[in-house]
Amino acid sequence: MLRKFTTVGMYGLAVLWLFPLLWAVWTSFRPRELATSWSLSADFTLDNFAKVWDSAPFDQYYINTFLIVTGILVAQIITATLAAYAFAKLQFWGKDVLFVLFLVQLMVPADILIFPNYNVLRDLSLLDTKIGIMLPYFASAFGVFLLRQTFKTIPHELEEAARMEGCSWFQILWRVYVPLAKPTYIAFGLVSVSYHWNNFMWPLIITNSVENRPLTVGLAIFAQSFETGAQWAEVSAATVMVIFPLLLAFLVFQRQFINSFIHSGVK
Repeated sequence: MLRKFTTVGMYGLAVLWLFPLLWAVWTSFRPRELATSWSLSADFTLDNFAKVWDSAPFDQYYINTFLIVTGILVAQIITATLAAYAFAKLQFWGKDVLFVLFLVQLMVPADILIFPNYNVLRDLSLLDTKIGIMLPYFASAFGVFLLRQTFKTIPHELEEAARMEGCSWFQILWRVYVPLAKPTYIAFGLVSVSYHWNNFMWPLIITNSVENRPLTVGLAIFAQSFETGAQWAEVSAATVMVIFPLLLAFLVFQRQFINSFIHSGVK
């Protein structure tokens, strides 16, 4: 009986989570005059997407977002890989204490650091730049933790065998640890990309130009504009355009995403 209630509750929560997404998709393909109508008809159109694309520089927003997300992910993978290897395999004084202090970052909300980061970037003259959006996120405590857990499960004998073959520490890291941690990299990549793709507050504060504005900020400005403020069909179409790449990425990599947390010991 308890299992049935759990299953029903799980499906109920899934429906609640899916409803806003399904409503946005449904509305985005409906003609403007039928956008808020619940009548079931075969009237569907792509005009909403065409109008949205022509009404705002979404092509520039996509380029900006792609560059920002990719730059952050590359920097995070490099820094997290090096730090995770050090915490997992190297021996040095105070390693455990330093690792605990490093993980304290997980308990610090990113919004608390907005004003200190803003002042630093202002002093560096990096406001309203892509590098300014990326710089505070070049290191990830979550990425270090996730990769450290994976590296600790890799047998030390593999590293010793590589050393006997004459590999340097960098070659060992690149040829032994990185390939075996591929599912973890995929999972962390999805988490990082989804977070920074949807990041809104920080880019909103430090960007003023179209050349550096990401999709989230562009979508907010588009939705609040006078011409489209009450046009639910266009706003829904713009929303679907923004979230579609993330949905596609999750559907493609969902198995690796789930498996990586299971193998990393993260329950």
